[in-house]
Amino acid sequence: MNDAATNMTLASADEDGQRLHIAGLLVGFVNGLPRLIFPTAAALFGAGRSDRGVFFMPFIIAAVVGFSLFFRWLSWLRFRYYIGAHDIRIESGVLSRNARSIPYERIQDVSIEQKPLARVMGLTEVKFETGGGDGDDAKLSFVSMAEAENLRDLVRTRKSGAALAGEPEVAITDNTPPIFAMDSQRVFTFGLYSFSLFIFAVMGGLAQQFDSFLPFDLWDIRAWTGIAEDRGITVDQISHVAITAQIIFGVAALAGLLLIGLASGVIRTTLREHGFRLDRTEKGFRRRRGLLTLTDVVMPAHRVQAAVIQTGPFRKRRGWHALKFVSLAQDSKDETNFVAAPFATLAEIWPIAHAAIIDAPDGETDFRRGAGKHWSMQLWIVLPVVLAAMIAAIWFADVSPTQSILLLLMVVPFVPVLWLDWRGYHYGLDGRQIYVRRGWWRQRLIIAPQVKVQTVEIRQGPISRRQGLASLHFGIAGGTLEMIALPLENAREIRDAVMERVAAVDYSVVAKG
Repeated sequence: MNDAATNMTLASADEDGQRLHIAGLLVGFVNGLPRLIFPTAAALFGAGRSDRGVFFMPFIIAAVVGFSLFFRWLSWLRFRYYIGAHDIRIESGVLSRNARSIPYERIQDVSIEQKPLARVMGLTEVKFETGGGDGDDAKLSFVSMAEAENLRDLVRTRKSGAALAGEPEVAITDNTPPIFAMDSQRVFTFGLYSFSLFIFAVMGGLAQQFDSFLPFDLWDIRAWTGIAEDRGITVDQISHVAITAQIIFGVAALAGLLLIGLASGVIRTTLREHGFRLDRTEKGFRRRRGLLTLTDVVMPAHRVQAAVIQTGPFRKRRGWHALKFVSLAQDSKDETNFVAAPFATLAEIWPIAHAAIIDAPDGETDFRRGAGKHWSMQLWIVLPVVLAAMIAAIWFADVSPTQSILLLLMVVPFVPVLWLDWRGYHYGLDGRQIYVRRGWWRQRLIIAPQVKVQTVEIRQGPISRRQGLASLHFGIAGGTLEMIALPLENAREIRDAVMERVAAVDYSVVAKG
């Protein structure tokens, strides 16, 4: 570990602990301003009902801001973190004190995140995760970038069991070639494939929150009709518009929807993936990305439990895939797995996976298809439900026979979907890895080294038991790998083969990486 980290560790022996950076008060206050909008608006609304309400409004705003700053300062004053020999301890709380100790060996990930204002002020947020399933177990908001780097180096050194005077890790700089990176053109292409109507969800949410401030009901069709009539446009005029014009308007609306979806996908992808860079360090994989919010995450290579290679029918035609690693640590609120290469070719993906001791299936890997009766049985389960709904609709809702037939026809699309799902499912096993390929739209290939398997469970429901089928559940740290629609004898053979492989593993070698 470097000298700065050593000095920080020695300084941390002080019984008073360390405080967060004082400038973080301003960053936290600005980031928390949106949460002050509603209480401030409520107070202003109450004051506005009095005769002298306008006079008190500036004082109300000043009071809300003052109270927010005061309590943030009080929380900062009572916040301490301690760097111990075996753990990191964080004490917080104004009235009720909380002291949380996190042993180094339990920390799965230490991530560094910089939002725009924090980047301007040279501050960052450090997040510690232990894989407990609740996201960040603890975070330091905010510390300087140098201290954040030292904290991460310290945790990695303590976890590896190295002494402070041990060999330093090879530094990764921007001049060091990454194992994977995405330039602006690649990010833009990725955005085109990430079609999103997120903007409509945001606009709909804002409309529902603030529709009470509008002079009319946003969702009232009659109100919109009245507005049109006020401008001399009647319903009869609209209904008598030529069919050609209606088709043109419809096509224009669909084209506008498509353009908005593409633009929204490009914007969201650019904000998240700008400057994507993945480096292979001695300790693991270091990933940096983000335009406004910069994230810097390091995941130890030995923590990788499985690899997930994703694609879709359109991306696959152009050779694009995504690589994710299954681990105990959660990548973000939106991603449970570590994204190693979000938009790459297989030629780029397999070297990254090989660095995590995961290889591509060779030509000798025996991929098998699941028993077709597993999928056909799902159809026979759905049919009675639809028939019962059709009979109930005819009996109680006075639905015409034509409408009931249309209800029955809803089952028809279910048949090709089941067929595609059966056709896209395969499972396989070789001397070292387990493979499961699933999905026809969201296509996934999951590869797990057998040495990472912790438990193997054979499951049979009442229907699968009558069919002589079973499913295999492989427990791995951070997730579960499942094989379905296996003949019972095959399930037992695979279980015994994997357990024999696991029993023969020298875990002292595996732990070293």
